[in-house]
Amino acid sequence: MKQGWPVVKLADVCEKIQDGAHRSPQVLYSEPGNGRFPYLTSKNVRTGYLKLDSVQYCDADFHNDIYPRCDVELGDVLLTKDGANTGNVAINTLDEPFSLLSSVCLLKPDSAKLLSRFLFYYIQSEEGFEQITGQMTGAAIKRIILKTIKTSCIPLAPLPEQQRIVGLLDEAFEGLATAKANSEKNLKNARALFESHLASVFEERGTGWDRVTLEVLLERGWIEGHLDGNHGGNYPRKNEFIGEGVPYISANCLNDDSVDMTRAKYLSPGRAARLRKGIAKNNDVLFAHNATVGPVAILCTDEEKVILGTSLTYYRCNPKHILPEYLCHYMRSFGFKSQYSQVMKQSTRNQVPITKQREFYHVIPPIKEQRNLVMALDRLFDNSRHLTRIYEQKLSALDDLKKSLLHQAFTGNL
Repeated sequence: MKQGWPVVKLADVCEKIQDGAHRSPQVLYSEPGNGRFPYLTSKNVRTGYLKLDSVQYCDADFHNDIYPRCDVELGDVLLTKDGANTGNVAINTLDEPFSLLSSVCLLKPDSAKLLSRFLFYYIQSEEGFEQITGQMTGAAIKRIILKTIKTSCIPLAPLPEQQRIVGLLDEAFEGLATAKANSEKNLKNARALFESHLASVFEERGTGWDRVTLEVLLERGWIEGHLDGNHGGNYPRKNEFIGEGVPYISANCLNDDSVDMTRAKYLSPGRAARLRKGIAKNNDVLFAHNATVGPVAILCTDEEKVILGTSLTYYRCNPKHILPEYLCHYMRSFGFKSQYSQVMKQSTRNQVPITKQREFYHVIPPIKEQRNLVMALDRLFDNSRHLTRIYEQKLSALDDLKKSLLHQAFTGNL
C-alpha cells in the first residue's frame, strides 16, 4: 500500500453490499419470455466477465420479491461468495433487471469515493483476494460471509489517482487479453496438428489393417492383460499411505505423455501384498478411465510393481504383435476417443467401465509397420509436446505479469 493512502472498510465506501436470494425459485426457465427475468448464480460470474450462455430465468413474482434488496445496475461489482467459483469478480454488463442467488454478492461503490473498476481490480490482486477470502467458513463448501466482505479493507487512493490506475490497467489488460488469446490459439493449434496427423494415419492409411475389439485381442493373446485398480472393499485408507514404499498411482499422475511418479502415493510392502489386481508393470499402457477420462501413457519404471487406483486401467501388450508405443498413440487418436466419448454421453458419470473398454475397436497393422509408424509419430508427438510447453509457459508468464501489475497498482508503484 502506498504511504498516505487511507485504508478503509468496504462498507464505508459502498452504498450497498448485499447478497442475493436465500431461497431458489420454485420454477426456473431455460428460455426468456414475457414476465421472466435472468437469474444469476455463482456459475454465471467469472473473473472479468459474466457467462450468460447458460443463464436461467425466474418469474416476475420471485424477481419482484428479491429485486428491491439487490437492485443491480450497469457497472456494479458482482462477487461470488460460495461454491466452486468463490472469489470470482466481474463488472455487471447486463443492461436489464435480473435476480441473484445468495452465492453472488452485489457491491455498489459510492461513486464520490470509489470507482467500480478500481474495486474490481483490487479484488483480483493478491492483497485484495486475501482480504476477501482469507476468512472463509465452512468445511465441505467454502463460503465468504457477508460480514467479512463488509469489513474487508481497501487502500483508498484519491479519485484522480484511481482513474489513472484504472486507465493504465485497462490498457495493459487489453494487451494481455490479446496476447493470451493468441497463445491459447497457438496452443490449440499445436495439439490439433498432432491429432490431425493421427487421424490421417488411422482413418486414411488404416484401410486393410486388422480392426478388432479388445476382447478379441485378449483372446488372441496380443493383449496379455487388461485390469483396472478397482480394489473393492480392500481399497487402502488414507492413513495407510506412507512416505515411501510400493507406488500407488491414480489418473492425476498421467500427463498424457508420461507418468509423473512424483505425484504417487505409497503403501508398505505388507499392505501392498494384500492387493491382488491392478498391479502394473514396466511398459504397460495406462489409460485414465474415471473422473479425468482420456489421458494415456506408458509406464516406465524400475519398480517391481506399481499399484493402480480406481481411475486407471492397464493394457499389457504382447510385443510380438502389438508395440506399447503404437497402442499408446492409437489410444490418443480420434477413432479411439470417439468410442469412449459415446459411452460417456449415455451416462451421467464421467467414466468408462472396463467391460465397455473391451468392446472398443483397435486398429492393428503388421508389427513392422507399427515400428515405422512409432518412429514417425514419436517425432511428431515430441514436436507437438515441445510447442505445447512453450505456449503453456507463455500463458503462465502472462498470468504472472497480470499479478505483478495488480500488486504494483495497489502498492502505489504503477
